[in-house]
Amino acid sequence: MRILHTMIRVGDLERSLDFYTRVLGMQLLRKKDYPEGRFTLAFVGYGPEETHPAIELTWNWDTPSYELGNGFGHIALGVDDIYATCERIRQAGGKIVREPGPMKHGTTVIAFVEDPDGYRIELIEKKTLG
Repeated sequence: MRILHTMIRVGDLERSLDFYTRVLGMQLLRKKDYPEGRFTLAFVGYGPEETHPAIELTWNWDTPSYELGNGFGHIALGVDDIYATCERIRQAGGKIVREPGPMKHGTTVIAFVEDPDGYRIELIEKKTLG
């Protein structure tokens, strides 16, 4: 078994696609409209779905926003240089909500960025994973 994808609902698909592709550097892997159900599914990721997990962005055409609730935590991405990555994200218009630094009670270097719908993405510096 392996993780295939994580699904999140988004209020504006084009805005979310811009964030995940331009700001985070993912690729749009596939996208399909379902007119009868009034929704679109778009899958983004860093490699082919056959070998890499993806994020499924679900856009329900008649729902402009969602309440995030308190059950969802975050998506995590491994990065080589967290400081350079945060600066690149900031320059691309991304919102850093926790600057890079060691996690509480540990040495792993992390940061958090927020997508346009308020979902948190944790950045973890690969050389400190553990």
